[in-house]
Amino acid sequence: MFSIIQAAGWPIWPLIFCSIIALAIIGERLFALRRANVAPTGLLEEACTAAARSVPPQNVVDKLAENSALGELLATALRTRASQPAADEEALRAAVQNQGRLVAARLSRYLQALATIASAAPLLGLLGTVIGMIEIFASQGSIDVGVISGDPGQLAHGISIALYNTAFGLIVAIPALIFWRYFRSRVDAYVLEMEVACERFVQHVKELQS
Repeated sequence: MFSIIQAAGWPIWPLIFCSIIALAIIGERLFALRRANVAPTGLLEEACTAAARSVPPQNVVDKLAENSALGELLATALRTRASQPAADEEALRAAVQNQGRLVAARLSRYLQALATIASAAPLLGLLGTVIGMIEIFASQGSIDVGVISGDPGQLAHGISIALYNTAFGLIVAIPALIFWRYFRSRVDAYVLEMEVACERFVQHVKELQS
């Protein structure tokens, strides 16, 4: 592997850097977007039970907020109800929506960078190949009356080495694109699920006693 990197030349190093960044983002997002961190199963029912008749104590609300992204939104509704006893349904919904925008942005963190790597990696690979081929043709000999002098076998070997950059660019781009689409769809599904859960919880909270 190291011999291939050496043969491909300096243009492959930006691709290696992109691959490291992509792997770091994929690993971080796989951990961050686990269901337990975003919308645990049964959390809405537990929150409704805890706030069956009135707003729970502050320590219970804080624990709910620390539970997950959905818990943070449900806690926002409870805090708004506790701090503004006269708040109507629209005020509760507005508070949850404002916090929801922050949560949605946090769920989408680094995804734009992953999409950029997926788009740029093939171009970086192509750039490396073009640079490599320019260097190969320049080193093969001079152009004399439209004929390039040089060893055809050596020329073919040099072109194959230059193509390492394109191949490596695709190796980086394809998984990055697949994971970007996967994370994007996962975030969209979580956002929709949390919107439905928060709407149900707002309907519940508006009837609570402060």
